[in-house]
Amino acid sequence: MKPVKVLIIEDEVAAAKRLHKLISELMPEAEIVNAIASIESALEWFKTNPQPDLVFADIHLADGSSFEIFKQTNIVCPVIFTTAYDQYALQAFKQNSIHYLLKPVKKEELNEAIEKFRKMHASKQTPEIDFEKMFSMISKPAASYKERFIIRFGEHIKTVQVTDVAYFYTENKANYVIMKDGKRYPVDHNLDELEQLVDPKNFFRINRQFIIGYNSIAEMITYSKSRVLVKLNPPTKFETIVSTERSSSFKSWLAGE
Repeated sequence: MKPVKVLIIEDEVAAAKRLHKLISELMPEAEIVNAIASIESALEWFKTNPQPDLVFADIHLADGSSFEIFKQTNIVCPVIFTTAYDQYALQAFKQNSIHYLLKPVKKEELNEAIEKFRKMHASKQTPEIDFEKMFSMISKPAASYKERFIIRFGEHIKTVQVTDVAYFYTENKANYVIMKDGKRYPVDHNLDELEQLVDPKNFFRINRQFIIGYNSIAEMITYSKSRVLVKLNPPTKFETIVSTERSSSFKSWLAGE
């Protein structure tokens, strides 16, 4: 198998090492030709080396945006960006046929990006990239998350702070929020909507029925098939088990990844 030459542009040493390790595991055909930490060194590298088959580039480097590299150098190979930008802004990448990885990079998402590259590489496709457009789109303000919800029950209306929320759940096609003091209120949003409205750093959807807050976790117990049983505070009458397909992401979320 012909080796695929891969260049990494990343200024965080730990992130570069982890990306190198994951690429080596998921892409045996990869030959990491270099790991570069700045715009200046990347520009110099491209002047003196043939272009690689694939570039992994962090958007925000210590000396500026990595887009400067692509503006000043005619790079024709596919690029997979790694970035800490929010999900909304990252729709720009999809619109420009570029894959992206939200940092910290998750193994399953990296594998998806590699598979996309393999298909392009096999068919000898090279996406045309408008870096100016990309930069303008991701430079928009980051998406904001809900700070409070309006609660309606009977003739009454009140607001609750998201910081006081323990978890959300659904029962009999109705949706509820449980506050840290144990009070329960109906909410107008379903769990799919709530998942987009609350900060993913603080809340995680463990299954089809529950979105839990990090601070609501009282205890965690190993369950079957790598699943986790989560006991909540305030307690719930339901068995709150992290679904199999969400277990890996849940553990990454717990670790702050």
